Amino acid sequence: MITTTSLLQSQAPGLLRNSVDQRIVKIRPMSTPIDQLSRCGSARQASAMTVDYYTVDTKATETTSTQACGGKTGTRRSDDIYTHRLQTADNSIFEVSETLLVPEVPSKTDGDASESPLVLYVYASVDNGGGIEVAPVNSARDASGGIFMPEIPAGSRIIRMGRAATELDVQTGQFSVVPRKSDNYCQIFKMQIEQSTLAKIANKETGWSFSDQEEAAVIDMRLGMEKNFLFGAKSRMFNPAKNEQVYTTGGIWFQARKEHSLNLSTLTESDLIELCSDAFTGNSGNRRKIFICGTGMMEELSKITLNRCVRAESTTVKWGIEFNEIRTNFGRLFIVHSEIFDQCGHSDDGFIIDPDYLTKYSHLPFRAESLDLRRSGQRNTDAVVLTEASCLVLRHPTAHMRVIGRRQ
Repeated sequence: MITTTSLLQSQAPGLLRNSVDQRIVKIRPMSTPIDQLSRCGSARQASAMTVDYYTVDTKATETTSTQACGGKTGTRRSDDIYTHRLQTADNSIFEVSETLLVPEVPSKTDGDASESPLVLYVYASVDNGGGIEVAPVNSARDASGGIFMPEIPAGSRIIRMGRAATELDVQTGQFSVVPRKSDNYCQIFKMQIEQSTLAKIANKETGWSFSDQEEAAVIDMRLGMEKNFLFGAKSRMFNPAKNEQVYTTGGIWFQARKEHSLNLSTLTESDLIELCSDAFTGNSGNRRKIFICGTGMMEELSKITLNRCVRAESTTVKWGIEFNEIRTNFGRLFIVHSEIFDQCGHSDDGFIIDPDYLTKYSHLPFRAESLDLRRSGQRNTDAVVLTEASCLVLRHPTAHMRVIGRRQ
C-alpha cells in the first residue's frame, strides 16, 4: 500500500495541516499571541467563506428596578401574601415561584430587631411588559394586620435566587437559554515568496524546514492576520476590477460583551483585584484566562506593588508563549505583552480571553502552493504562495472582556 500526499489530502485533509501548523507556531509565537492560541487549539472546518455559529450566554442573575415600588401594604391575595407591581429593566429573567433578593433595601421581620435584606416572592408575571407581581417574604405586619413592604427605590438591584415550590408542584416555568446566531467571514490571507530553490522545499508540507526568507514571510503574514483577528471589520465587497467578492473578517475585540475601565494614572493592587472580579464572575468561563496588554497597560501593571491578596508567580510557558502569571482568589491571569495593540492604537488597552471559548474556523487551511513562473513565461523564478482562509469567533462572549485604560 502506497501513501501519497494527494491521498492524505483527500482522505485526511487535517493531517498535513496540523503538521504544518506545528511548525508555524514555532515562529516567533510571542509576536502573535491570538494567532498562536488559535493554532494550538482545535480548528473547525468551514464549508464556505461565511461562517454561521451560535453564542450562548448564561441566564442573567440580576437586574435593576426602573420604578419605585412598595412603601405601603399591597394587594391582599391571602393572609400571608400581599403583592406589589415591580418593574425591572429585564422582566423576562424572572419566573413565577422564584425568590428575589433586594440587598440595598433592609427589612425588619416580626420579633426580630435586626434588619436583613428584603426578600421577595414572585407571585405572578404580568403580560405586555407590565412587570412582575411580588410579595415580601420577610416584612413586618402593620397595625391592620397587612404586610407592609419597604419602598424599593428606582435603580435598586434585584437578584434572582432559588424557587420556592409548594408540596404539590410538579412543573415550573420552562428554563431555556436560546443560542444567538451570529456570523463572520473568512478572510483569505496570502503571501508569495520567490526563490529558485523553494519549489522542492515547499512541495513536501510534512517536512518543511523553513529558510530565512520563508520565516520572514510567515512572520509578516501572521502579524497581519493578528491585526485582522483582533480589530478587523466584517465586510463583503465586490471588486469590479477582478470581478470577484472580497471578504474581510470581523475582529474578536468587538465580539466580547464585557468591558472594564482602568485608571492607569492611579493603578493599585485594589484595581487589579476589581479587574479580576469582573473578569471571573458573571459568566460561564474558566478560572484561567489570558490577559493580552498593550505597552502602556503593561508598563502600569508592572509598577503595581503586590501584597498577599495578589500573588505574582514566576513566568509560565503555555502554548509556546511565555506568560507572567498572577494569582488571585478569583482566578489566574496569564499576562503577555503584544505590540499589535500599540500599532492599532490600543497601547493603553488590553483584552482578557478565555482560551477554551476561542474558536478558529478554516475554509482553506494553511497551505503552500508552488508556482512555476519560469514555465508560464512570467519570470525566471519558482514561487511559493502561502494561503489561509480563516476567521476567529468567541463562543461565549461574556467569558471575554475588553480592558480600556484611561489616564487622568
